[in-house]
Amino acid sequence: MDNSLREKDVTTHLHPQTNFRRHEEVGPLIIEGGDGVRVTDSAGRAYIEGVSGLWCAALGFSNKRLADAAHAQLCRLPYQQTFAHRSNPAVIELAEALVERAPGELARAMFQCSGSEAVDTAIKTSWYYHAARGKPEKRKVISRQGSYHGTTIASASLTGLPNMHRGFGIPLEGFIHVSRPHFWRGAQEGETERAFSERLIAEIEAVIEREGADTIGAFFAEPVMGTGGVVLPPEGYFELLQPLLKKHDILFVVDEVICGFGRTGHYWGSDFAGLSPDMMTCAKGLSASYFPISALTITDEIYQVLADRSAEFGAFGHGFTYGGHPVGAAVALETLRIYDEIDIVAKARARQDQLQQGLRALADHPNVGEVRGVGMMAAIEFVQNRQTKAPFANPGKFGARVSEDLARQGILLRALGDTLVFAPPLIISEGELSEILDAVHVTLGRTEDIEAA
Repeated sequence: MDNSLREKDVTTHLHPQTNFRRHEEVGPLIIEGGDGVRVTDSAGRAYIEGVSGLWCAALGFSNKRLADAAHAQLCRLPYQQTFAHRSNPAVIELAEALVERAPGELARAMFQCSGSEAVDTAIKTSWYYHAARGKPEKRKVISRQGSYHGTTIASASLTGLPNMHRGFGIPLEGFIHVSRPHFWRGAQEGETERAFSERLIAEIEAVIEREGADTIGAFFAEPVMGTGGVVLPPEGYFELLQPLLKKHDILFVVDEVICGFGRTGHYWGSDFAGLSPDMMTCAKGLSASYFPISALTITDEIYQVLADRSAEFGAFGHGFTYGGHPVGAAVALETLRIYDEIDIVAKARARQDQLQQGLRALADHPNVGEVRGVGMMAAIEFVQNRQTKAPFANPGKFGARVSEDLARQGILLRALGDTLVFAPPLIISEGELSEILDAVHVTLGRTEDIEAA
């Protein structure tokens, strides 16, 4: 490692989602290059990126077409804002392309730079929409424990992970969390998956009745919980949830930031889970991570209400300086073209059985509580005792040791506490995926050493 770079990083760079004191001791893993599904550190060592960075590098690294698209747009028009009737060709074409591909009745797109910003925009839009309809009191927002929707003040309040709340004085008032729909961990003894879903939907209905439907504006959900541990919806959950929300005039906002663009083996997680969103957020795979960009899409029914209100007020008072950035739009548009040309869903499906079955071969390991996943996203939840599902006395240590051992083998995977998550680039080959699976088998074959470390 370049000691000069290491020292500069430790002394000047404040890392997100990081233990600062620990970082002072261990320093950074400095990644200097990437090609295909591999990245290279400052010592010249290569690793397979087993979680696509942060679920986002769907096309891997050093894709020349995306680099060329960015370069051409930088030379033509490096920046233009989209406020007050301004636009640019790239963002116009992208909006049309995204709406054409969007699930359900989604008809309009607004662009931001991150998933968190898209979620914030969805929250604000739900408030604006209900107020425009004469229901300004419909401001409360419901999400699920274990969900992840971002780290801005509002999106972190929506997120259902306590580690995103501690020390910040959030969630804000009006953000309500209902039970995590994790059947393996949350089901009662003898309860079927359908009965589990019915119980959770009854809980949501009780929350609506307690809070008052006339005070609740939106319900946010990921089709598959990503950062919450790749938790799949239990049988009947969304089937029962959606009519309940319609009944109470509560907008259904689907967060596709992780699930969109082939990750679940479907173009959208909504297709996998049978969802009909009123609004949808997406990011990550929108540009395959080559440029920061996100989008909020809404139905025409919602748009018409917003349009009338904006005419009344003179403008829709929301937006970001870099929203609809022409370079990001050009890169995202080229990404969508590549997805079409290579059939990104077929790419994911070609490898999904290898990933899911390869991990399920570890299901009998004494420290494996559950193996779960769909498409090209999966997780192994580690436990102290698989019969009782008892967690480790020191939460997170085992998962960290596993990911560290895998890194020594040249595989980068992310441990979320004691859950190891997988989301490799969708272009990964059979041989490259075998390298990941083989390394995991090797690591779990020496768990006694890992526990003792």
